[in-house]
Amino acid sequence: MKEKCTKYEALFTFGNDETLSEHVKNCPDCKNEQEVMDRVSDLLKEVRPYYKTKRRNVVKLKAACAVFAILLSGTTLGVINFNTDISDTIRYGTTLSAEDYGFPVDSYGFLMVE
Repeated sequence: MKEKCTKYEALFTFGNDETLSEHVKNCPDCKNEQEVMDRVSDLLKEVRPYYKTKRRNVVKLKAACAVFAILLSGTTLGVINFNTDISDTIRYGTTLSAEDYGFPVDSYGFLMVE
């Protein structure tokens, strides 16, 4: 029984195209291997546009998520900074009054004017 030729992988990996094509013409085992590789190559060429489209869509989604996060955090920080009751509650656990700030106030909590 004839042993199967094992030179195809070595020639494909380390050899040049001329040596590989000459060997494939003379060896039926390597010719079958080359046909299988050609079919795989054709399949990869066929699905390449789908992967490129998918990659572009993923990049667009990441950019949209980044823009959304920036807008959301900017809006949230803007609301917190302009509304002192919220920022005081976050920082100190309660809203601060004029007395807490150290201003002179009367019994009703209004600033005392002398």
